[in-house]
Amino acid sequence: MSVQILPAPEALARLAIPLGQAGGFSTVIDARSEDEFAHDHLPGAVNWPSLDNAQRIVVGTMYKQVSPFEAQKRGAAMVAANIAQHIERHVLDLPKSWQPLVYCWRGGKRSGSLALVLGQIGFKVTLIEGGYKAYRHAMLLDLPQRVAPLQWRVICGPTGSGKTRLLQALRAEGAQVLDLEDLASHRSSVLGLIPGQPQPSQKHFDTLVWDALRQFDPRRPVYVESESRKVGNLTVPEPLMLAIRSSPCYALELSEDERVGLLLEDYDFFVKDRAFFSQRLDALTELRGKAVVQKWQSQIAAGQMDAVVRDLLLTHYDPTYASSLKRNFTQSGQAIPLRADNRSPQAMQALARQLVTL
Repeated sequence: MSVQILPAPEALARLAIPLGQAGGFSTVIDARSEDEFAHDHLPGAVNWPSLDNAQRIVVGTMYKQVSPFEAQKRGAAMVAANIAQHIERHVLDLPKSWQPLVYCWRGGKRSGSLALVLGQIGFKVTLIEGGYKAYRHAMLLDLPQRVAPLQWRVICGPTGSGKTRLLQALRAEGAQVLDLEDLASHRSSVLGLIPGQPQPSQKHFDTLVWDALRQFDPRRPVYVESESRKVGNLTVPEPLMLAIRSSPCYALELSEDERVGLLLEDYDFFVKDRAFFSQRLDALTELRGKAVVQKWQSQIAAGQMDAVVRDLLLTHYDPTYASSLKRNFTQSGQAIPLRADNRSPQAMQALARQLVTL
């Protein structure tokens, strides 16, 4: 039997080694339930529940209402059956050289049971000491160390100027990009909800950010958008936010007509579902007043989408963004201007190539 227990910081360091390479792990296995896994998990992990969602409820209820001993007997039977199924489904064709990393909530019974069986088969198994809880603590301590050496370049510009499109073009040109809105599944404004695409949990967002940071080369700049502290319901980690806000800026410029056209393209679900758009505008009532919001909603009902978007830009988004930029981004006053000819992919690609060359 070969089961090694590894402190969480060491496990984090070895996660940087690609799966399957020498010193790395062949597979990262989360032995917690489906709901725990969905809430957050280690980068690249797969879910092999020792107890599934329903079974956890059964065992937990028995633990409280009957006795811990009876609950442990019932739980052991369930865990044994589940491990047998995982071996049948995933393990029978694996070579002896396969080396998994296994964890559960605190590195206890669920991951320990799976590791014991895999180790007795003859695999070299590693357990995270302290489980997911220890991993998260170590990850949050490590995150500032990942931020500090990076050279941040901040793409500023009012709503609809094409910041996200430029980031995508930069990535296509081989530049390093941190797209926080993509990681957060949100477009970072009161209307930024993406239908049918829920945001991750705060814990999983932190993991996604950390995972992206550890893959950057500190010798090359990393491009990022001038985000606020909140992206939808999620908070950008403080060390990252402070670094971004103190970094050199580019000011992306796009004509007003092009900005309106860009937003109508990127928020086409509002164009298709006017009732949804109208309902979302209720969130602006406190800021802009009931009469203004009702005027916008009447225009939406009449199909005057262009007029609503233009008014939203000029009376709401632009003043708010300008104030926030001046207040929070210390180098925004010295931002290098970037003028996009239009909102097309070709125009953004030209700007991206210009930046990459610089």
